Amino acid sequence: MTQLPEVPPAGHGPEEVGLTGVRNFRDVGGLPTTDGRTLRYGRLYRSGHLAHATEADAAFLAGLGLHTVFDFRNAADHKLDGLDVELPGVRNVSIPLSDPADGVEFWRLVRDGNIEQLRSILADGKGTERMIASYRSIIRDRTAEHSRVLHALAEDSVPALMHCAAGKDRAGLSIAVSLLAVGVEREAIEADYLKSNDAHRRYRVRRSDTSAAGMSDEVMELLDPLFGAEAAYLSAAFSTIEEVWGSTDRYLLEGLKIGPETREKLRERLVEDA
Repeated sequence: MTQLPEVPPAGHGPEEVGLTGVRNFRDVGGLPTTDGRTLRYGRLYRSGHLAHATEADAAFLAGLGLHTVFDFRNAADHKLDGLDVELPGVRNVSIPLSDPADGVEFWRLVRDGNIEQLRSILADGKGTERMIASYRSIIRDRTAEHSRVLHALAEDSVPALMHCAAGKDRAGLSIAVSLLAVGVEREAIEADYLKSNDAHRRYRVRRSDTSAAGMSDEVMELLDPLFGAEAAYLSAAFSTIEEVWGSTDRYLLEGLKIGPETREKLRERLVEDA
């Protein structure tokens, strides 16, 4: 019998497992399904990017027995943070879930804009509105990419780690879709998603002006909708599924081309036996 690698208990963050260059890491094992079962530990992980992983971080990740790392960043993300560290024997799959040109000027202002410019693009709920629109778009327009991920998990990619830059939005939605496919309760999906708000998990805000003015409380408050996990964002994703496809089952079958046989394979790989 193959000895499964030891994994941290659900809910433990990078500090608890000794990761210093990888943020927002966790095992989604232990989450409850609607049929009374739970997700297996050591099968599906999520995190921020692996580009800044230390040697010790890489050793820990290599010890998880990963088959595949899914990187949902785009070329602009790679230019900003770098490529993932190489883990021996692990397949790296790049599936960008956002266009490198999407919002280039917006994100330039986030990084370099003064307070007046930030107010113009983020104040009065505009930051929140942008995030909700992004979540809706990824669900509606990235069905081929999410289909590819789920088919890969069903066939040969487990144990798997999914990440984007912060491990919150693109990876968060991909994890959510995967969990929906195996019947995890929506409340549990939301609870796991919101863990990305934990102080030790959050993506570090990147600003050119790191002075007191450039990183003031008002600036941080304006930027918060972009770098925080909000229940409203995930709710918008779920609502989009209902609005476009009518139900989760139809979304999986018609939108993602995931039939009963593939869903059963996913459950066999990710969910504890009854």
